[in-house]
Amino acid sequence: MVEIIRKFFAFCGEENRRKFHTSIILGVVQAVFEALKIPAIACMVRALIRGAVTSGDILLSLGIMLISIIGAGLVKAKSTMLQTEAGYDTCAKKRVEIAEHMRYLPMGYFNENSLGQITSVTTNVMENLENVATRVVMLVCEGMLTTSLIIIMLLFFDWRIALVLLAGFALFLFANGYLQKAAGKLAGRKIDADEKLVEKVLEYLQGMAEVKAYHLTGKKSRELNDAIAANSGVNTEMEMTLIPRMTVQSLIAKLTGVCMVAFSCSFYCGGTMDALTAVVMVIAAFIVNSSLETAGNYSALLRVVDLSVDRAQEILDTPQMDITGEIIEPERRDLRTENVEFSYDKRKIIDGVTVEIPEKTTTAIVGPSGGGKTTLVNLLARFWDVDAGTVMLDGTDVRKFDMDSLMQNFSFVFQNVYLFHDTVADNIRFGQPDAPMEDVIEAAKKACCHDFITALPEGYDTVIGEGGASLSGGEKQRISIARAMMKDAPVIFLDEATANVDPENENELMQAIRALTEEKTVIMIAHRLKTVEHADQILVVDQGKIVQKGTHEELMKQEGIYKAFIGERRAAAGWKAAT
Repeated sequence: MVEIIRKFFAFCGEENRRKFHTSIILGVVQAVFEALKIPAIACMVRALIRGAVTSGDILLSLGIMLISIIGAGLVKAKSTMLQTEAGYDTCAKKRVEIAEHMRYLPMGYFNENSLGQITSVTTNVMENLENVATRVVMLVCEGMLTTSLIIIMLLFFDWRIALVLLAGFALFLFANGYLQKAAGKLAGRKIDADEKLVEKVLEYLQGMAEVKAYHLTGKKSRELNDAIAANSGVNTEMEMTLIPRMTVQSLIAKLTGVCMVAFSCSFYCGGTMDALTAVVMVIAAFIVNSSLETAGNYSALLRVVDLSVDRAQEILDTPQMDITGEIIEPERRDLRTENVEFSYDKRKIIDGVTVEIPEKTTTAIVGPSGGGKTTLVNLLARFWDVDAGTVMLDGTDVRKFDMDSLMQNFSFVFQNVYLFHDTVADNIRFGQPDAPMEDVIEAAKKACCHDFITALPEGYDTVIGEGGASLSGGEKQRISIARAMMKDAPVIFLDEATANVDPENENELMQAIRALTEEKTVIMIAHRLKTVEHADQILVVDQGKIVQKGTHEELMKQEGIYKAFIGERRAAAGWKAAT
């Protein structure tokens, strides 16, 4: 228990840890104020025993009671405020820290770890920490400290009752350890079930079009229902396992109070304890019972807190790419690789690739699916670090660049475009957040998306759905190109930028891309004939190697993958024309 609480406080950071520590101290002070009710009652009991209740006795008792109530209320308000601030601030900062940390993780991490797991950590797990964990840790700490304080106080009244309470407290801690052990076995399964449920919900919603198109509604519904049932089962099992143990723990707390009352009455009847002390002991028994029972019931969730901290820390402990290079401003924007190798899951994807991409030229990368095209581009852009060899920008190893300064040289237009839940204008100015509206509109016009943007309900101020769900594929693609124009980086990576564009807009968009890429170093993954044949050089990638290299005319004179590729495209174009 102590180790879990220590781990939680370490996770919170120094500033919020101080707030939690202050809150715990205030919780003990609150317990002291609450305990002032004992002397308030004792004053009246003493007067009754004396046989004469005076106005002074009444005023003294009332004054102590008011101090108890007002003091406890004020201290509790401050303690609760500190807990709330520290809890929410911790999780807000951790979410930002996780997001910043993931910016510099290799792309392979996002293949190994599902979207559901990452989403669950940043939502469910962090929500557990900001709401459940804060309350659990504070109530457990306050309950244990209050009980310890009462044991010390009782030693000054009657050491025999203090020993009774100490024995009950020890037995309570033993039962709590038994509870913690059972909770530890189930907490991991609960968090795993939560992650699986989030994963299946996201998969079902994001793949809704495919689910309907391929009549997979029943299958995917079953998978989602199974995840829901599994999550429900784990939570039910956790409750059914812990409730009996919590009952035993609660019974020990109650029996401890009963024993304190029974011994106090026995000592009073035996003449070894005066009436006033006996009354104080009885009241203390009720306070102890309340503190222990609250601490015990909430302590069942400490293992969930423990694992929640571990899951969040796992992401933060994942090694980042080395981003601590120098801020370098290259004079030229030519790229070069030398004997580059890269493996994923022990399977070699890129095998000894050496290629040179001169500044202000266009390089098209073609080849069979799964041959390594996208991986090569990811290595050039330093989305991954190579296992062997070197990737260089202007003759400098890209690993020597500060990551942000390196990325300032690159713009990307991906085939699968992601737009943020924000206005159209802010999605376009993503690379230049402070860009004036005039520049946004100019970029939109060049990317052939001004007309459909102005037709939207709020024009450029229209908030589009997450991922651009409210726009067509072609519209999203054009906004992505406008975004790249706004950044105006000297090196452009294109992943078949015209793939989702309507035929009637393709010519205009090709002109926009030519404007975007003019006087730029361009690397494109290409599948269409017209985007390949005008490239300054074409790289044919197959099984992780460059198997052909040259211009369109040079490669057409060779038998090989490229000539077959062009033949297939021309045949497909002829078929479309014939139809």
